[in-house]
Amino acid sequence: MKIKLMTAAVVAGTALLGGCASTGNVSYGDAQAVETLTTDFGSTDLQMIATKMVDDMLSFPPVVQMTQSRRPVMFVDRIKNKTQEHIDTESITDTIQNKLINSGKFRFVDMTSVGAMADQIAYQKQSGMVDQATSVRAGKQIGAEYMLNGNLSSIVKNSGGKSDVYYKFTLKLQNIQTGIVEWTSEKEIRKSGKRSTFGL
Repeated sequence: MKIKLMTAAVVAGTALLGGCASTGNVSYGDAQAVETLTTDFGSTDLQMIATKMVDDMLSFPPVVQMTQSRRPVMFVDRIKNKTQEHIDTESITDTIQNKLINSGKFRFVDMTSVGAMADQIAYQKQSGMVDQATSVRAGKQIGAEYMLNGNLSSIVKNSGGKSDVYYKFTLKLQNIQTGIVEWTSEKEIRKSGKRSTFGL
């Protein structure tokens, strides 16, 4: 009898917790709307940075010239996060890469999938499961000509219950063969707000 009562109590408690987690009004918002909840790095900052970088690059005369008759191949290096926040800089570069690919001006190699592709090529060659007439040959991948890399830094000032955060995102396009920086640009963002009463 005691076991049954304990089981019933656990089930009831779980149901209550589940009910609490699912209560409240949930609605969809505009993913492109300006987000101003905190001074932390947010979705609007990401969108502004990506738009500025892509617009600057595609309008730069030497880049316009190099993409007139062909689509150069590039790869994106990891953006260095020099802020005190935990920021997913890969989301920034993913958005920039998507915009550049969809512009029809560039092609990209994805360095994050190199290991998976190597495993697949080895499987096709060595497993005995793949018709060799259709298997991919090693050594045929196209090398990147250019690299995109950059930094995200910030300066935070707190005074009199207010917080001021300055972000600077810098991106550059570098020729891999010569090492020459062909293009660079930066986006500055300043955000101000009241600090939490708890100092968070």
